[in-house]
Amino acid sequence: MTEAKLVKTRLRAGVWEGVLSNADSQPALVVLHLGQAIAGISVTAIPEQPGNWAVRVPVPAKVLSDGVQTFLICEQDSGVQLGQFTIITGVAMEDDIRAELDLLRAELDMLKRAFRRHCLETMG
Repeated sequence: MTEAKLVKTRLRAGVWEGVLSNADSQPALVVLHLGQAIAGISVTAIPEQPGNWAVRVPVPAKVLSDGVQTFLICEQDSGVQLGQFTIITGVAMEDDIRAELDLLRAELDMLKRAFRRHCLETMG
């Protein structure tokens, strides 16, 4: 494959879906989770779109557990990584990076208000 590009289209009903473009022939892909291959991957040609392939990866329930699970989508023969997707499950919000970002934003807003108040008090 030359310059192949994999783009996610959706994750629905436990199946990750994407489109692999710029592939001259049907690619052989492997999806790895914690170094183990995931079974059931399908790669099918998209009618009327030469060089584009629909990729479907069923996410087995047995690999889902608390925390962050990362899946690597690679070209089987060369091992070149074409893409990846991550599923976050069972993580308490205080452990989630998005919660940390929200907390930092709130603290920054508090500091900005305090700094402005300080500036007003010392100037006037």
